[in-house]
Amino acid sequence: MIELLHSKSGITKFQILIEVAAHQPNVRQKEIAEKIGVTPQAVSEYIKELVAEGLIYSEGRVRYRITKQGVEWVLENAEDMKRYARYVMSDIISHVSTWTAIAREDLEEGKEVYLKMESGLLYVSTTDVTNATGTTISAAKQGEDVGVTDLMGLIDLENASITVCRIPRVEKGGSHNVDVERLRALAKSKAYIATIGVESLIALRRIDMEPHVMFGAKESVIEAAYHGLSSLVLAIDEEVPTILSRLETENLEYELVDLSIQ
Repeated sequence: MIELLHSKSGITKFQILIEVAAHQPNVRQKEIAEKIGVTPQAVSEYIKELVAEGLIYSEGRVRYRITKQGVEWVLENAEDMKRYARYVMSDIISHVSTWTAIAREDLEEGKEVYLKMESGLLYVSTTDVTNATGTTISAAKQGEDVGVTDLMGLIDLENASITVCRIPRVEKGGSHNVDVERLRALAKSKAYIATIGVESLIALRRIDMEPHVMFGAKESVIEAAYHGLSSLVLAIDEEVPTILSRLETENLEYELVDLSIQ
């Protein structure tokens, strides 16, 4: 188990550092206490410890900022917890949970099957051999949903690629200032297309296509990537930094393309 989870104090320090980073420099200890479920006195003591350890520094009464060392400590522990969560999901929970897949063929209950991810969907078959196996919990006809348990091995995923296209705002020409031929070529290469902003939607419609998602596009393409699905994201100027930041936080590779006509 990761070191942070060995003690309640470690977890509490982590939570307090997150709250300080989120609300600095005006840190309200009472609000932090209510949010993480400890007393204000406890928050005060923990903050003293964090200051002494160099993870935060004080700018005066109720004014605190997280230090560079504190940021590094949070990121290191956050990454450890992410790895631990993935371990729990892939190596532990998968053995006791039921996964839902699509049957490639007629299947009987209790049948050992192979699992394969295609276009973001999980399929099972008795003939298409893969590295991941499981057992059906019920009978299913071809094309039906079927529950699979006792998962063993790893499900192979395609390396998802994400292309983010910068679309000019309407003040800079909007969809009329988009290189539609380049957009058409990019759209043909991706299985999943998302748009952010009306200009992006209209630019896509200029090549007679509709997006798979318009709302919640940032999280949607991340989820698609974890299912091995490559995406094209059309985003208006001011939305580009936000989506790039989210992709970098998730350690997902991306390509940035400016589709403005030069």
